[in-house]
Order: sequence, then C-alpha cells, then structure tokens
Amino acid sequence: MGASEFDLIARYFAPLAAAAPGAFALTNDAALVDVPDGRSLVTTVDSMVAGVHFRDEDRPTEIAAKLLAVNLSDLAAMGARPFGYLVAASFPQTVEEAWIAEFAAGLGSEQAIFGISLLGGDTTSTTGPLTLSLTAFGHVPSGKCLQRATARAGDDIYVSGWLGDAALGLDILSGRLQASSTEARAQLVRRYLRPTPRLALGAALLEMELASAALDVSDGLVADLGHMARQSGLAAGIEWAALPLSPAARAQLARDAALRQRVLGGGDDYELVFAAAPVGRADIAKLARRLDLPLTRIGSLSPGSGVSVRDEAGRRIAVTKAGWAHF
Repeated sequence: MGASEFDLIARYFAPLAAAAPGAFALTNDAALVDVPDGRSLVTTVDSMVAGVHFRDEDRPTEIAAKLLAVNLSDLAAMGARPFGYLVAASFPQTVEEAWIAEFAAGLGSEQAIFGISLLGGDTTSTTGPLTLSLTAFGHVPSGKCLQRATARAGDDIYVSGWLGDAALGLDILSGRLQASSTEARAQLVRRYLRPTPRLALGAALLEMELASAALDVSDGLVADLGHMARQSGLAAGIEWAALPLSPAARAQLARDAALRQRVLGGGDDYELVFAAAPVGRADIAKLARRLDLPLTRIGSLSPGSGVSVRDEAGRRIAVTKAGWAHF
C-alpha cells in the first residue's frame, strides 16, 4: 500500500467527520465535544481482533458495521443516546487500500443510520493481526443511567428481540451447522454479522423509568444475566419455554434439541436484557408495540445467587457453557 497515514485519513475517514465541526476534519490531534445542558456523558470502548472477533473472510463493510453496532449496544444498555465515536485501527502491513476504502464505507453507511459522526482516532501499521478499537460517546439525563447492579428482588426479567440467532449464524458460517433452509441461513447469518443496537429501547426504558437494571447480551444470555444477578446480590430464574426464538432458530432446534445450549450461552445477540417491577407490565407491553419490537418476560429475580433455567416440566436445565470467556 503506497498511501501515507495522512492520505488515508483525508481520503477515507475525514468525510465521516464532516458533520462534526469539533472534529476539525481530522486535522488536529483531538476533538472538541459539547454535551447538551442537563446531560451526562456516557462513553464505552470495544476492540475486535481478526481471527477472534471476526473471520478473515468477512467483508470489510460488515466488520465496520459490527464494530460500531456492538459499541452502540453498550450505550443502549445504559439508556444513552449516541452522538459520535473514535476509531483506532492497526492495519497489517499487507492490507490493500481497497480494504480500507470498503471499511470506511461500512462505517459511513452505519453511522448514517444512527445520525452520528466520526470524531477522530488513530491509524497504525502492525505485524500482527488486524486490530480495531472503537470508542462511542452518548449522553443521558444528568446523573441518570441504566445500571447492572440495581435490580430488585421480585422484578421480572425481560429480553428484547430474539435469542440465539447470532450464535447459530456463526455455527453455519463456521461449517458446524447445516441451515434448515436458504432463508434460515440468510436470516441467522445476517443476525451474526449485522447486530442491531436497541438504542430506542434503552433510552425509553430510562426516560420512562421502567427498568431497574439492564445490560446487553453480548457474551451469552446466562453469562450476562449472571452479571446482573451477581452484582445486584440476587438469583435469576428463567423459563426455557418463554425464551423468544425466531422461526429460523426454531427450525434449527426442531432438528437438534441440543442447540438450546447455543441459545443460552452462544452470545452475539446484542439484545437488551432488563429487570422491571411487575407493576410495569402493561407499560412495557405498550412500549413493545410502539417500538414494534418484542419485549418478552422470561423469568424473575429473587433472593439468592446464580442463574437457573427450567424446562417446560420445571426441571433444571444444565447449562454447559454460560457464555464467551475472553481469557
């Protein structure tokens, strides 16, 4: 690749900052960011490494979209509204400029969906694998946000959307699973490659004061719900029969019931799991209709510790892998 770092920034990344005056077209080493009066800044950062968080054969546009989406999902879990992000990219010395162009195009398409802008970042060369890091910024009403450690005994447990699609999609891409149909393959694979951050839901739960606690399902339902339960000093009980599954996922489980372990611990769903008092059930049902998004009650929180899963007969389901382990 013959282009210099500054050529790449000017050509591919500066256009992504055009709507952010404080980014100065990426010509400075830092950006100016104003937070509206009465709001608090929320920030999060995630990294993705080739061969660990995405496959070498994944398209640059899909990698870019997922990199942005997983960070926005963290903002959604705190009820924040996003406004900008930073990107740090360590490109292998063998990377082609066309790959970088596609990656930047993917960021541009995805940021347009959410009405946000690139604020800055860094580009470097590496002898190791492609490594990407993104820091996202959002804001919430001053001093208020959704947290993990504030659930209460007696709260209902809800989850948005559908569970298990992403894990099954990864299994299909990896050749470990045969899709039940062409249509099922397309849906499951897309859910893995292009997660949807539930930003409108997170903001509504905070503003309507419906959720006592929340987080996103990134590592796996049982593992992530376990974080909420442990940090809140409670036990979580969920019912397998209540878990929301897409038609594509149901078709896969009909062929192999053992795949329920992937639904419980597979991760990459980026749905929101949240706790809410039973008195809010009607309002949550109304919110689901307004957002056109399933919000499914899957269990409850009680005194104790741990996460238990029960089948239709009330028998405990042993979870062989609660979620992704980073180390």
